[in-house]
Amino acid sequence: MDASFTTEQDEIRRTLRELLHKRCGPEELRTALDTPAGHDPALWTALAEQLGLPGLAVPEAYGGVGCSATELALAGEETGRVLAPSPLLATAVLSAPLLLALGTDVQRAELLPRIAAGSLTAALGVPGAALATVLGLTGDNGGDWAGGGRAGGVQARRTDEGWRLYGQVDQVLDGHSAGLLIVAAHAGGFARSRTLLFLVPGDTARLVRTRRTALDATRPQARLQLRDVDAELLGDEEADVLGALSRMGDTAAAVLACEAVGAADRALERTVEYVGQREQFGRAIGSFQAVKHRLADVYVQVQAARSAAYYAAWATAGGARAGGLALAQALEALRGAAAEGIQLHGGIGFTWEHEAHLYFKRAAGDELLFGPVHRLRAHAADAARLFEGGEVTV
Repeated sequence: MDASFTTEQDEIRRTLRELLHKRCGPEELRTALDTPAGHDPALWTALAEQLGLPGLAVPEAYGGVGCSATELALAGEETGRVLAPSPLLATAVLSAPLLLALGTDVQRAELLPRIAAGSLTAALGVPGAALATVLGLTGDNGGDWAGGGRAGGVQARRTDEGWRLYGQVDQVLDGHSAGLLIVAAHAGGFARSRTLLFLVPGDTARLVRTRRTALDATRPQARLQLRDVDAELLGDEEADVLGALSRMGDTAAAVLACEAVGAADRALERTVEYVGQREQFGRAIGSFQAVKHRLADVYVQVQAARSAAYYAAWATAGGARAGGLALAQALEALRGAAAEGIQLHGGIGFTWEHEAHLYFKRAAGDELLFGPVHRLRAHAADAARLFEGGEVTV
C-alpha cells in the first residue's frame, strides 16, 4: 500500500486551497450565508469551471473528470477548512452517485453531464431526520424510514400519466435551491410497500420548498412539501435502492470525515495563532503549560482523525468500508478543536463577529445530521461483529 498522494491529487488540493483563500474568506462566507441560495453562485461556477469539482468522481463518458472518491474527499477537506457553503455535498456526494448507480442510460446521459459542468445542482430528500440511517451509518437502512402505512413520509402512486408523490420531507440539504431533487418514497401500498427513488425538477408544480433555519448555517436545509407532484422513477422498480444508498453512504462518510478534519485543522490553527497574541500577566497565554497541553491533545486528535479519514477515502476505491468509523473519529476531533477554540478565545469566541462559533456549530450540526459519534461506532462494531452475538446495545 502506497499512502502518499499523487502529483495530481496534491495539485487539486493546492489549487482549491488557493481559490478558496481568495474567494471564501470570513466576510465572503457571511455574505453568502445571507443570500437566498445560502451559497455564492459565482464561487460555485468558479469551482465547476476552473477545477471541475462537481464532476471529480463522474466518469469521463458523462463529462466528468473520472477520478475516484479519494480526490473528492481531498476536495472536501479543503472546503471544510473554510466551511465553504456550496452544493458540493448535496450534488456530487449524495446525488450524483445515485444517478450513476441506479439511473437509466437516458437519465445518466441527460443529467450527469449537467451536474459535472456545474449547471445543475441536486439534492437528496429522505423523510424525517433519517439521513444517517438511510446512508447505513448508524443502523440498518432496510427499515421503514421512507414512510408507508402509518409512518407518514412520502407516498408514491402510479397513474395513467406516470408517478405522483405526496408527502413532506423536512431536512433536505440545499433542497431549497437545487435544480433537481431525488426523493425517496414508498410505493405499492402497505402490504407490498417498497422504497423507490424519484426525480423531481425543482420548478415542478405543486412543489413547495422552504429554507429552514438550521443550527449550522453553512449547511442550508429545506422543507419540501409534495402536493401530488409529478415525478419520474429513477431507474426501474427492480433497482436495489437500499444497497445503492448504503454503498453511497460509506463514500459520503469518508468525504464528510475529510471535511471535518479540514475544519478541525483550521480551528486549531486559528486558536494557536490567537494564544500566541493574547497576553495575560505580561506574557502570551500560549506560553502557559496548561494551554500547551490542551492544544497538544487537540493536535494529536486531529492527526489521528486525518489518518483515519485518508484511509477511509482510499479504501472506498477497493470496495472496503471504513467511512463510519473515520467519520466518528473526525467529528470527535472537530468537536474537541472547536470547543477548545471557543474556550481559549474567551468571550470573543461566542460572538457572531468571530468565526470560532461557526466551527462549533458545524461540529454540532454534523453530529445531528450524520451521527452521533457513539452510534457511528456502535453500528461499525455491530457490522464487524466485534462483540458476541454481533449486537451492540446503545
